[in-house]
Amino acid sequence: MIRLPWLGTLRQWHWISSALCLVGMLLFAVTGTTLNHAGQIESRPQVQTRAALLPESLLGSLQADVPEVGLPASLREWLEQTLEVGLAGREAEWSDGELYVALPRPGGDAWLSLSLESGKLEYESTDHGWIAYFNDLHKGRNSGEAWSWFIDFFAAACVVFSLTGLLLLQRHAGNRPSTWPLVGLGLVVPLLLALLFIH
Repeated sequence: MIRLPWLGTLRQWHWISSALCLVGMLLFAVTGTTLNHAGQIESRPQVQTRAALLPESLLGSLQADVPEVGLPASLREWLEQTLEVGLAGREAEWSDGELYVALPRPGGDAWLSLSLESGKLEYESTDHGWIAYFNDLHKGRNSGEAWSWFIDFFAAACVVFSLTGLLLLQRHAGNRPSTWPLVGLGLVVPLLLALLFIH
């Protein structure tokens, strides 16, 4: 049998990409199922609320110079220490002397509201559980830039894995007559389902 010089390289790319994709593919396959059956999976959100009063010295300085955008360093430091949350990169909305900060995250949500008139701080955090956490990772929802880069890298590795697998199938299809019918089935079944049942 004639050995093709590129076959070893092709196999190498295939197993390397499969190793890189393995955990991600398992995660995305499992969360694809949990997302598909989200309505059947019971979830009991855990809600926590907290309230506090802004220290008078800090309240006075903010009332004297009401911010229009962003969080002043002193206020941000006090909020982070009081609520034990990270506010880096969070958008602060100021309206009529009130501050609102949305704090969405994978698997949950949170927000804080502060009145500069009374100094009253309100905070609410909702945790939807681990299944919701991994479902949001699957969608890339509220998961940050690093996770977005990972999804792009993972997708590229999956493309390499799939294309090298296709080329290896082509290489061995002569000895395996069912190869192309199975590949065709993998194309035709989702296509027919989409055409016939998705409206």
